[in-house]
Amino acid sequence: MQFHNYADLEVGSIWRSAARTLTETELTWSCMTSGDWHAIHADAHASACTLVAQRMFHGTYGVHVAVGLASRLPNIDGIVIAALGFEDWKFLAPLLVNDTVAAEVELVSKRLTRDGKRGVLERRIRLVAESRGTLQEGIFKTLVRLDATTS
Repeated sequence: MQFHNYADLEVGSIWRSAARTLTETELTWSCMTSGDWHAIHADAHASACTLVAQRMFHGTYGVHVAVGLASRLPNIDGIVIAALGFEDWKFLAPLLVNDTVAAEVELVSKRLTRDGKRGVLERRIRLVAESRGTLQEGIFKTLVRLDATTS
């Protein structure tokens, strides 16, 4: 369902994305694009000695995946103006190759801007692994129009 009006969004609503599995290719891509080839990400032998006994994704890759999975939860394409940032993002457990993850999104608050012409949505995004629970979570703020016809 696409929301065309700020007023239609209800605080407390929860949505869940489709799940997807993190791959070996993505871990390599994360190393390549970040330039971070630390042994915990790139060296199978060295990472075998860690607490998780395998290579793990960069923590920030989880943010990347979580925001992507949550990008249309709820579907507010017609009213989005801009991302305003994150608050209180937590890395709770490592992301591993073959984790199947989904995003859970809860609208925790909404408010009008001081001039009353736009709204600010605060959504709690959780990146959840089907087998291990919540891996990361935090608040993502978005600036929105009051309806799809305002600018």
